[in-house]
Amino acid sequence: MNAPPVLHLFEGFGLELEYMLVHRETLAVFPWADELLRLTARTDGYVQDVARGPVAWSNELVCHVLELKTNGPASSLGGLDRVFHEDVAHINGLLAGRGAMLLGTGAHPLMDPATDTRLWSHGDRQIYSAYDRIFGCRGHGWSNLQSTHLNLPFCGDEEFGRLHAAVRLVLPLIPALAASSPLLDGQPTGYLDSRLETYRHNQARIPSIAGRIIPERLFTRGEYDTLFERLRTDVAPHDPDGILEPVFLNSRGAIARFDRNAIEIRLLDIQECPQADLAVAAAVVSATRHLVEETHVPVEVQQEWPEDLLSDILLAGIRDGDAAVIRDADYLRMFGIRAGACSAGQAWRNICENCRDDFDDRQKAALGHILSAGPLARRVLRSLGARPSREVIVSVYRDLGGCLADNRLFG
Repeated sequence: MNAPPVLHLFEGFGLELEYMLVHRETLAVFPWADELLRLTARTDGYVQDVARGPVAWSNELVCHVLELKTNGPASSLGGLDRVFHEDVAHINGLLAGRGAMLLGTGAHPLMDPATDTRLWSHGDRQIYSAYDRIFGCRGHGWSNLQSTHLNLPFCGDEEFGRLHAAVRLVLPLIPALAASSPLLDGQPTGYLDSRLETYRHNQARIPSIAGRIIPERLFTRGEYDTLFERLRTDVAPHDPDGILEPVFLNSRGAIARFDRNAIEIRLLDIQECPQADLAVAAAVVSATRHLVEETHVPVEVQQEWPEDLLSDILLAGIRDGDAAVIRDADYLRMFGIRAGACSAGQAWRNICENCRDDFDDRQKAALGHILSAGPLARRVLRSLGARPSREVIVSVYRDLGGCLADNRLFG
């Protein structure tokens, strides 16, 4: 077997998009991902992955979520939304006979995790069972959250240190662009990014697993290994059989994957359609690239930022999205913004304007819509009105299912 090629900074991109399976009319969750994978693989037994050319499908913790991912690193983000959409359309065709469809957004607005959760019970089920035993996975923070994961490669400690410093600075801004989960249990939660608000609490029993969500100041493999050792030590009393590996336990907003020489960014709520997801990913990549290239400040300055200051900015974004006010002029200076304060939405408008040559026409169109109308969560709330009934919620989210089916932007 040939070793995978060594990729340097921004020479490849890995995308993972998580979608809900729901009944088309009622939007009730449809726990059928295991059957969908089995039938597509054309095997009698259950499988966890199916490769289909440039896109692969895989399971997640629960049976009503399916992950679509690049089948290996893609050389560019351009055009990938159409590639993903082809598979979305194929899956919707398979689900149509069962009265079901795929649905985007970071959280199901009506799901009751206590009664609707069905954990994956095949293959690596012992891992999921261990998580359930330790943390209890029948809650929104485990069984009702769908995200986009963006993987960026590095080669060696020097590239890792530069990339990790840049990613840490971009993470607090992500909810302002990507928040898409304003409802849980049929009610607005007060957070535009309810997925992240629940996610950051779901492993509170072992606080070191998620930390402050913003990763610590770790810029070499050796420094990062100290985190893995801490996770291994902290989980050991709860996992006597040693089932849970530290590399997978790590639940920070960006995690180092030295097994594939990449940093995986995990704070993006999935959007209404692949065009929106790829545009948001392109903006995150562009902001990160300009930091890595020291466009505005040297890497040594970027590496000085402690996680608590960055976490405060992130928490404001989780609550208020694009309307969150950033009052730290030193932080804004990292992105070339010369202002004492501005909203997170304005920060993204400045960043995207300065980086406009990085985007293709489809990405520009989607980003223009998001930056003018707000992140998907804000557009959804605007469509629902002040006190949405269940019928109104179903109607709006059924339209969101149509956005995914057609690869069109919402609102």
